[in-house]
Amino acid sequence: MKNLILTLVLILSALGTQAQTKLGTIDAEYILAQMPENSKVEDSLKAYNLTLQEDLQATIKKYETAVADYQANNTTYTEEIKKTKEGEIIGMENEIKNFRQKASLLLQMKRNELTSPLYKKIDEAMKAVISSEGYTQILNVTTNGLAYADPKFDITDTVLQKLGLSAK
Repeated sequence: MKNLILTLVLILSALGTQAQTKLGTIDAEYILAQMPENSKVEDSLKAYNLTLQEDLQATIKKYETAVADYQANNTTYTEEIKKTKEGEIIGMENEIKNFRQKASLLLQMKRNELTSPLYKKIDEAMKAVISSEGYTQILNVTTNGLAYADPKFDITDTVLQKLGLSAK
């Protein structure tokens, strides 16, 4: 009898908990793409990428000049100067390799820096929708990789409206 009562209590509490949960989804990346400020972010990223490319090209040009100079004059250099020049060339090679590896990381950091205020706006609008509509949990469709979510629980359009935007 105790087991039956315990089982009944557990089932009723599970049903009560389930009734209080309201789950929704949002596509923050889609909202970000709809924001007019996003085009400024993309333009800034393109400009930053161009600056990185120019820096890389300047370093490559400096490296190529050093190699050409070394090849043209290495017969006139003393052993000490040869070692110094070779060390400089190897240092430039390493600098180029490191820069190429870091460039994508630098670009991602810049993207995060520029989109952070936009995500904050999305977050504030989302919280307002959550509060007004009584959601207890919201899953980001993009980052969670949901296989399926019922569109009637998607708050993406409501958040867009809260931001004063319409889908393009």
